[in-house]
Amino acid sequence: MVKSYKDLEVWQKSVALVTEIYALTKKFPDDEKFGLTNQVRRAAVSVPSNISEGSERKSTQDFIRYINIAAGSLAEVQTQLIIAENLGYIKLNSEINEKIQHVQAMLGALRKALQNKEEKR
Repeated sequence: MVKSYKDLEVWQKSVALVTEIYALTKKFPDDEKFGLTNQVRRAAVSVPSNISEGSERKSTQDFIRYINIAAGSLAEVQTQLIIAENLGYIKLNSEINEKIQHVQAMLGALRKALQNKEEKR
């Protein structure tokens, strides 16, 4: 049984992903500090933040809405990393892409489970 958002594996994995994103963005040029570096970090932090905020809401529909926001933020992270690679700031490896896809899949599964729960009401 989930007692807290901290018990959700998707939250745990997304927090770990934030740590990796911070390490990855350290390789960005200094002149991107307030640009792409800040933007990708904020989008990454938004993922676990929205999971936790949504889990504390009073309704399942609200939680679903926050899961959707988290999924959107994760898509932003993916896009921004592609842009960073195109600019030559980083070389994306399959490991980070797999982690992003895994969190995306977990968000989708959580959304579906919450929708099923809501439909049974």
